[in-house]
Amino acid sequence: MPSITDDFMRSMLATAKPYCVVILKAGPNRQMPGVEKIVWEHARRNFQLRADGLLAIVCPVMDGSEVSGIGIFNAGVEETRALMEKDPGVQAGVFVYEAHPSRSFPGDSLPG
Repeated sequence: MPSITDDFMRSMLATAKPYCVVILKAGPNRQMPGVEKIVWEHARRNFQLRADGLLAIVCPVMDGSEVSGIGIFNAGVEETRALMEKDPGVQAGVFVYEAHPSRSFPGDSLPG
């Protein structure tokens, strides 16, 4: 394992950029009839947000908990909330969400 020096940490921290982390949770209508179509359109919208460069990372959570997914948005909290309020799953009450300001390093990605 390489040694991480204080100088390395300082140089990396200087490159950190603001992002917004969204924690998506099951909403009151998560079990309503026809929910699969709404979830499908929610996923389609996520693909569009990815293509537009607004949703950098999207991770559905499939462990049966109340958490349905985690997303990292390339936007501030207010812009992210405005985007989430237009989400078909949020509008239908299938999902609720929390939006948190965060910082990370441009270029980080999931392993291939």
